[in-house]
Amino acid sequence: MKTIEHMEKKGTQPFARKTVNETSSSIYDIEINSLEGGPLTLSEFEGKHILVVNVASNCGFTGQYKSLQALSEKYKDEMVVIGVPCNQFGKQEPGDASTIRSFCDLRYGVTFPLTQKIEVKGSGQHPLYQWLTKKSRNGKKNSTVRWNFQKYLLDKEGQLVDVFYSTTSPLSKKITRRLQ
Repeated sequence: MKTIEHMEKKGTQPFARKTVNETSSSIYDIEINSLEGGPLTLSEFEGKHILVVNVASNCGFTGQYKSLQALSEKYKDEMVVIGVPCNQFGKQEPGDASTIRSFCDLRYGVTFPLTQKIEVKGSGQHPLYQWLTKKSRNGKKNSTVRWNFQKYLLDKEGQLVDVFYSTTSPLSKKITRRLQ
């Protein structure tokens, strides 16, 4: 188990207010903070599909914010989009929380939840992405986050449905047909 103190000593961002169980089998047990710093409790979305997307403000795929917002609005009763800022791919999300929020609000009118900026791969990988990318945790498949705007779709019970790479539009039938 890792504690916040352990993470801070290693120079990585703390991601939870309490000890994180590294063998968590439920997505709903994982803690992450919102962009504004308060806890974002994934269990509040139980009963809805969840689309987790690592986002960046200066990427060639940044225009997908518009489609993510449209998807979020169209399926608001069935699903929630969660944007996860990450600066690991081409340093395309260099801003702080205030800069990211301002960009998303002013440029794209984003109303879906955004998390704190985290690492989605490597030694500092956040537990959310450990769960999303490891079959031993999600029970479905292993994957690697290849670039910004990679999407992970979960069903209403919090089980991984599939992974969609950056080139898949949020409004693609590959995603929307699974929201019925």
